[in-house]
Amino acid sequence: MSYLLFGGAFNPPTKAHIELAEYACEKTGAKKVIFMPSKMSYIEHDQAKNFAFLDTERLAMLESICATHPKLMVSDYELKEESQPRTYQTLCYLKEQGYACRLLFGSDKLPELKTGWKHVEEIAKEFGIVCMARYNDDCEKMIVDDSYLSNLSQYIEIVHTPKEYHHISSTEVRKQFLIAKDAIQILRDTLPKELHALNNYLFSEDNHEK
Repeated sequence: MSYLLFGGAFNPPTKAHIELAEYACEKTGAKKVIFMPSKMSYIEHDQAKNFAFLDTERLAMLESICATHPKLMVSDYELKEESQPRTYQTLCYLKEQGYACRLLFGSDKLPELKTGWKHVEEIAKEFGIVCMARYNDDCEKMIVDDSYLSNLSQYIEIVHTPKEYHHISSTEVRKQFLIAKDAIQILRDTLPKELHALNNYLFSEDNHEK
């Protein structure tokens, strides 16, 4: 029984990451899903994100999640490397550690295999790929219509995921986090210090208008 390697920024990890990982684990019969967070420097520079939680913060978030989800685990291998490892390198490392993995990703990554990835054929043939269909993507058609992907089709398993998780985005979570952070700072700057405790009151769910 193999594992699934789920790499990404997890900036931050969302309910979709957790429940889709568990769903893919169940559907493929994998032993566990291994979360592999990318380095902060890679997220900010190579992916050009305008905000990234620290490596230690994202690792702590994932460790907290995995502690209560027995089918999930997290590795800090990529975070500890001097530069961001390639996915193939990470898969080889995990195999050496006794974790034979298939690569797990969302269908938004499928078209990128022939343009932005290295060692794709080695990944597919030596390890295998599990693609989670999201956003109403017709992954089977995407593969059939692309000669490069068609040649790898026997190594790619498609998992059709529940639609309720298709709209959840780390990008939107980061956006709302920064808005909330700015709002709290405005309150601290404008309210007298004696009223700073009102922050908790104002942002309490019990005090939201219905």
